[in-house]
Amino acid sequence: MTSGPGFLPGFLALAPHRSGTASLLADAARRRGMEVTVLPADGVPERYRKREDGHYYGGPRFASRVAGPLGVALLEPHDGWLDALPPAFTGRDVRRVPLSEARRRPGPLFVKPPTDKSFPAAVHPDGSSLPPPPPGSGDPLVQISEVVTWEDEFRLFLLDGEIRTGSQYAVYGHLDAAPLAGHAQEAAVRAFAHRLTEECGHTLPGAVVVDVGRLRRPGRAPAWAVVEANMAWFSTVYAADPDRALDVVLRSAGPLGRVPERDRAFRRARPPAAAPRA
Repeated sequence: MTSGPGFLPGFLALAPHRSGTASLLADAARRRGMEVTVLPADGVPERYRKREDGHYYGGPRFASRVAGPLGVALLEPHDGWLDALPPAFTGRDVRRVPLSEARRRPGPLFVKPPTDKSFPAAVHPDGSSLPPPPPGSGDPLVQISEVVTWEDEFRLFLLDGEIRTGSQYAVYGHLDAAPLAGHAQEAAVRAFAHRLTEECGHTLPGAVVVDVGRLRRPGRAPAWAVVEANMAWFSTVYAADPDRALDVVLRSAGPLGRVPERDRAFRRARPPAAAPRA
């Protein structure tokens, strides 16, 4: 068995729906000597239940079903993290409102769904184009913000406040992946991320993905701002180094018994158990 930076023994469980990132992370895990398994759609096989050395990568809905049987703690930023940031880091008006209120708002407006990602994050001409709440969901909070232009956007895989790896992923809203290492904006990205983690790092899990970019607003010079934060265990690598990204993924969705004290507040809550049938 081999080892490397951030090496953790055990296995990496992947959701049934495969992706290019899942394949890259699987290859990186195997290079470390880890076992990799693709879970079946019906759940977790008995041989992987409660082994206390499992890790996970995949979608949040499937994660809600399998995290318990796997004995995995899923770390994620709080839903209200972005709108609670100081304006110096958001660069725009961001807030959370009930979906029913968002559906009455004039536009245009950018709307991001709840953590369950029940509809795509997108610009809407006004709130009336938003879908109604899913059955049984009540009136969930959604994030709304003014529409702005992002010149370029970067994904950062952060581990204890350090950028383990990163990638440009978009230019003026169009997919354009390029490694952060050696990028013309690398120094500026790192400087902004350092300010963010110095001031607000305690508000994020120790293993997390943060997207940042250069924001342009009419009549103002471009400025660096946070796009959003996401769970590392469901984030695309783009052109980042998959071996280094794996360091962050393993910490973000690993054994319950290994969760550091400072990260316990960022554990994803288990969904309520289904009521027994009469």
